[in-house]
Amino acid sequence: MTDLAVTAAPDVLAAAEDWLGWLASEKRSSRHTVDAYRRDLALFLSFLAQHLGGPASLEGLNGLKPFDLRAFLAKRSGEKIARSSIAREMSALRGFFRHLDRRGLVHNPAIAAIRSPKLPRQLPKALGTEDALATLEATRELNQPAWMMARDQALFSLLYGAGLRLGEALGLKRCDLPLGEAMAITGKGGKTRIVPILSQISEAVSIYVAQCPFQGDPETPLFVGARGGPLNPGVVQRQMRRVRVLLGLPESATPHALRHSFATHLLGSGGDLRTIQELLGHASLSTTQRYTAVDEASLMRTYNAAHPRAQK
Repeated sequence: MTDLAVTAAPDVLAAAEDWLGWLASEKRSSRHTVDAYRRDLALFLSFLAQHLGGPASLEGLNGLKPFDLRAFLAKRSGEKIARSSIAREMSALRGFFRHLDRRGLVHNPAIAAIRSPKLPRQLPKALGTEDALATLEATRELNQPAWMMARDQALFSLLYGAGLRLGEALGLKRCDLPLGEAMAITGKGGKTRIVPILSQISEAVSIYVAQCPFQGDPETPLFVGARGGPLNPGVVQRQMRRVRVLLGLPESATPHALRHSFATHLLGSGGDLRTIQELLGHASLSTTQRYTAVDEASLMRTYNAAHPRAQK
């Protein structure tokens, strides 16, 4: 862990590597999450090196007081860091201290006394039904080879038609073909769920596979880039930006918005929350319940626009 070597004592470095390894292997956190927590921990230990006047040791972590942790929060706030980022950093620190406690290395209740910044509740930003469907078709109008047009349409179809996360869709391999009426998807936390696959999705994927110039073997990623390597999420984000400009959609129209649209449109058509929770792979029903607020917001917009008494 070279980014921490100058800011922490060897015993903390060893404990940090043990924690990050546990996140990846036992908790099965994504590489993105592990990398983010690594950076968050590096920031905190770098702060402590200055705050305490030397590299942090396990003994030093055990002796931290609430005001030491509040000093870190104050510093980050003073740097104009987004509250969401600070909240994630505090989540990382709590996880690290819990791990140290489980290992019998550090027991410091001070971390539990610090509250993360309160975040405003944000509703998922879903597209309207017509806009979501137009997004799928607009991939045909992008200036790119035909097989890439077919690739983007197949990928966006999975996000909107099956509610997959972008990482889940990009994690599919050739051995997952042919797509049947349903497939098992392993999502966050290593949880597996069964997702129905519409015939339109299967057809879009089949068209893409037939046109793709890179066939590969069963372990080859299903969705590939221009040179045949795994398709980068940044490329998908870029393609969605091009579609957004083409259709005049707001900046909230992202690949993940297609997943939000999947859930919102199911709920609006009478789908029950428990079923939608299973389809999305949410661990908590409260996460899925956010979509009821989205549907209510749509209902109120329609009412205010159409009811004569609301147009005063």
